[in-house]
Amino acid sequence: MRLGLNLGYWGAGNDPANLALAKQAEDLGYAVVWAAEAYGSDAVTVLTWIAARTSRIDVGAAVLQIPARTPAMTAMTAATLDTLSGGRFRLGLGVSGPQVSEGWHGVRFASPVSRTREYAQIVRTALRRERLKFAGEHFTLPLPDGPGKALRLTVRPARKHLPLYLAAIGPKNLELAGEIADGWLPVFFSPAHAGEQLAHVRAGAERAGRTLDGFDVVPSVPLVPGEDWRTCADAVRGYAALYLGGMGSKEKNFYNRLACRMGFAAEAAEVQEKYLAGDRVGAMAAVPAEFLDATSLLGPKERIAEKMTEYAEAGVTTLSVSPYTPEPAEALRTAVEALELAGVA
Repeated sequence: MRLGLNLGYWGAGNDPANLALAKQAEDLGYAVVWAAEAYGSDAVTVLTWIAARTSRIDVGAAVLQIPARTPAMTAMTAATLDTLSGGRFRLGLGVSGPQVSEGWHGVRFASPVSRTREYAQIVRTALRRERLKFAGEHFTLPLPDGPGKALRLTVRPARKHLPLYLAAIGPKNLELAGEIADGWLPVFFSPAHAGEQLAHVRAGAERAGRTLDGFDVVPSVPLVPGEDWRTCADAVRGYAALYLGGMGSKEKNFYNRLACRMGFAAEAAEVQEKYLAGDRVGAMAAVPAEFLDATSLLGPKERIAEKMTEYAEAGVTTLSVSPYTPEPAEALRTAVEALELAGVA
């Protein structure tokens, strides 16, 4: 199991530290640094900035939003960033959610699984530098009733195969990840509850005549070292309350549904009810400590090492940590020491 660093969204008040953390992660031997996007900073600019100031660590998009770019634009961007970084780019894709897709990008959140399948297929075709011809349910290239022609990417990517990851939560998207992707980017990943999720991923791979050998399972996991794990858990409450309570509408919150499948249905409902009513403090308090512990790395180094062993045994191949602490640099060093202590590096 390798370590990664997930910087999340730029512009959250941690900007000066993030570049320093990326450089430190490279020095400590981390495999990859990831950046995200929603409706603030875009991931491509952030990753380009980091890639220009590092030389060995991979830079990954977790994720580029599918409704934000045409598939051809994503292929252009991936090829360019991979070339400029010397073959260090990892392309993560995700459909986002209905509120962002329709409210920010003006793209209907319909048939997310089939849309993702077509989108990824077009990206792959373009990166292989084949002429772009596609006739699907969601995309048609070239348009049949105009002057468009089937074009070929003029940039030669640094690699013949650029790794593609999918952010997936629901069973059908998990199967799609196993079927077409090189890796999976889960959130709120719990080793104790990962078996069912990975079974869906494996089913998709088997349907495509593949195995999960070489498939990269890359959860993003909050990291808070400290003496008492329950005190450490409090640092993650705001993050968890936002996702369980406010990421999406009451009817469509994929993270809340995930918590329900993990056995926290009543608690997840309370978090969402309080959050949507504007009671952020109450929502944070309603997040059960057991849920935070199941999906985070909390407490002393030795306890974190035990949890890392559980992640490795559950099938995780790259453990991407997100420090939620005033001392993120120290947290990154603690993660390296815990990984060595766990003996699963």
